Amino acid sequence: MPERNVGAILKYLSSREYQPLKPRQLARQMGVAEADYGTFRDAVKRLRDAGRVVLGVRNALMLPQMGSSVVGVYRANPRGFGFVVPETPNRHGDLFIPPEANGGALTGDHVVARVMKRGKRGGEMVYRGEVVKITKRGESRFVGTLEHSEGTWFVMPDGTAMSTPIVVRDVGAAGPKPDEKVVVEIVKYPQPGELPAGVIVERLGPGGVTEVETVAVIRAHGLEDTFSEAALADARSAVDAFDPDDAGGREDLTAQTVVTIDPPDARDFDDAIGLTRGSGGTVTLGVHIADVSHFVGEGTALDTEARRRGTSVYFARRVLPMLPEILSNGVCSLQEAVRRFCKSVFIQYDAAGRVLATRAAETVIRSAKRLTYRQAQAICDGETTGCSKKVAALVRDMADLARRIGARRDQAGMLHLDLPAVKLLFDDNNRVVDAVAEDQSYTHTVIEMLMVEANEAVARLLEGKGRAFLRRIHPAPDPAAGKDLSAFIRACGRKIPSDLTRKDIQQLLEAVRGRPEAYAVNLAILRTFQAAEYSPRQIGHFALASGCYCHFTSPIRRYPDLTVHRLIAEHCRGRLDDRPPEDLSALTQLGADCTAAARRAEAAEYELRDVLVLELLAGKVGESFEGVITGVTSFGLFVQSPRYLIDGLIRMPDLGDDWWEVDTRRGQVRGENTGRRFRIGDRLVVRIAGVDKARRQLNLVPDQAAAAPKRPPRKRKKRKKKD
Repeated sequence: MPERNVGAILKYLSSREYQPLKPRQLARQMGVAEADYGTFRDAVKRLRDAGRVVLGVRNALMLPQMGSSVVGVYRANPRGFGFVVPETPNRHGDLFIPPEANGGALTGDHVVARVMKRGKRGGEMVYRGEVVKITKRGESRFVGTLEHSEGTWFVMPDGTAMSTPIVVRDVGAAGPKPDEKVVVEIVKYPQPGELPAGVIVERLGPGGVTEVETVAVIRAHGLEDTFSEAALADARSAVDAFDPDDAGGREDLTAQTVVTIDPPDARDFDDAIGLTRGSGGTVTLGVHIADVSHFVGEGTALDTEARRRGTSVYFARRVLPMLPEILSNGVCSLQEAVRRFCKSVFIQYDAAGRVLATRAAETVIRSAKRLTYRQAQAICDGETTGCSKKVAALVRDMADLARRIGARRDQAGMLHLDLPAVKLLFDDNNRVVDAVAEDQSYTHTVIEMLMVEANEAVARLLEGKGRAFLRRIHPAPDPAAGKDLSAFIRACGRKIPSDLTRKDIQQLLEAVRGRPEAYAVNLAILRTFQAAEYSPRQIGHFALASGCYCHFTSPIRRYPDLTVHRLIAEHCRGRLDDRPPEDLSALTQLGADCTAAARRAEAAEYELRDVLVLELLAGKVGESFEGVITGVTSFGLFVQSPRYLIDGLIRMPDLGDDWWEVDTRRGQVRGENTGRRFRIGDRLVVRIAGVDKARRQLNLVPDQAAAAPKRPPRKRKKRKKKD
């Protein structure tokens, strides 16, 4: 049926990197089999007849231009502006809505927006919009803090999606108290000049308590924190039916030495590693991944719930698992000294770390040792107390192989950004008291490198079989972003071409390594990248320099990995060719859903982290720290605390009495009268002026209004000697 391809075609044409193609060329790019081309062509015709795609030069397919109005869903940004995501994709993409033009729309609202031209940039028309009508409200429940003032009860919502208080009535003497966290449902949306009215539907507990703030973030992001009885029943049945000694036709690898390496507080061990040496310096890597597909039947209640969640969510003091813990921490976890079922990929390498052969198999293993990253690093450093000679030799061989693989991937253009990461420290009352740099042991890199190899090997195996599957794609930076990065780097005293290649970025990263401007450059490059996503589109992974990539190594916590495992199961059993072709539109939608779930989880994790840090910093108002400028906007500078990795805002008036010229492209602000300049990457001593926990804002001021930022020294040009 043509409907199978409609969504996939629109998704493909909406991507930034799409270049107009004729229908048959597009079908090949999308991996449509020749036998299915007739159905694909019918879908294209249906889209053309509806005006959702148009034919351009030489009959190439394109999305239509931006119209005079857009109907879509409004998405607010924490910094005040927002975007309307069109119901019908157009060539321009999402419509930018300035802070003052959202018409009272909230994230998730269905709206109509008027479109206005802003001029051209890089030869392309730039648009802005204004919300003129809200056709349907998307969100009615909000999380916030209950307050009481002048006889009126109201809830001050958390975050920036809702910026006005919500009036509540009939709280009652037995009801919640001021400063409690609650969930409120709006029953009356405001007219101009009014406040919305709502009712409290759930009490969460006193604000500022880590457990309560965690639940508040869970509710705010619409995350699921309980499993249905049907899903739990499926999980229990799978556990009851599991007999580790009944391995069927699986390869028995229990005699081989394999190990798991994870953080010290990990409970779900989903990957194990083994190595065998061959002749001529060859080595075969075995990456063994918990066989979740054995326990989660496709289409069951458990599968439906896992698909809806999409991913596990990792908070500082709590985990929301994708699967019930009797699976994720039980029979699916590759615990030490117990038989566990796996999907395994075996990759043979030559002495230079080049891939010679790949195969996949269903296996049963027994982990010889559960190691932490630091324990594994100690083995690499020569400390082998507490582990066998075989385990120690395996860990050292893993590190050696990872170095050879790393050298090969670096040569291919793999990018390594050097950005800090910290771990929050809690006291006995579960309150944040400090933050420390995360463990940077090389064994983290070892595991990451081997997992990347396994993911890539599985993706190439499935691609070689001609199957559509969920890939992990990461498009190259778009040209406009490359030009902006080039302008910023020139402002830092260096030069790179605007048409960026991976080699250009590698050389830039190497040039600034260890220098004061390194953080700013790494951050600017990260912001240049497009976000990675799940999609069946045949696009590689830019940052990993991989032409074909998927996620295979974490099916306990990521649903896309589980879908890949099911295809590998069919391959191992010789039934892949008999499986019906995937519905491209359905697979595209699944990829979009999994991408959204991953981003929602990440946003929730970051928000709770910021809330807990703000709770700590609320007791440090008036204290100063040296921060790094990470953002420049028309209303102020964002400065990050290197200790806590949280951004605070210095508003323009607090920079001093001057006329400030903002150049967001070069990432700098310049005072017209004084000539003072603030630039992304500059270090600046700031004072904590206030904390707004409800708005998730840290308010800063320069420690001394007249003090200039500490700027990384520019690299002086060497004069050429005359002959």
